[in-house]
Amino acid sequence: MSQPRPTGITLHQKSRLLEISFDDGARFQLPCEYLRVYSPSAEVRGHGPGQEVLQTGKENVNISAIEPVGSYAVRLCFDDGHDSGLYSWKLLYELGAQHEGKWRDYLERLKQAGIEREAS
Repeated sequence: MSQPRPTGITLHQKSRLLEISFDDGARFQLPCEYLRVYSPSAEVRGHGPGQEVLQTGKENVNISAIEPVGSYAVRLCFDDGHDSGLYSWKLLYELGAQHEGKWRDYLERLKQAGIEREAS
């Protein structure tokens, strides 16, 4: 079975949400902070297992541009200067489908590091 493909991508800058719809009927509203802390870039994920870098202070980050990359991904440019991650359709779908669990995991990693999120 082929991967779901996006049918629409809308950035809601005021609410800092990226809304993405897929051809299988799935629709996700993903916070910019969530997308930033789960960036697929080497800066965030490292170059191998155990090299991930916990992203902090991204509560108010927004997306300043969305650039298409071929027919398989987009580059999200964030207003904190980060723009090196390519978000494939597969990754965006996974981030949407697993949003709740991944967000809980992120909050737990912050807690274990003794870091509190700023109120946005």
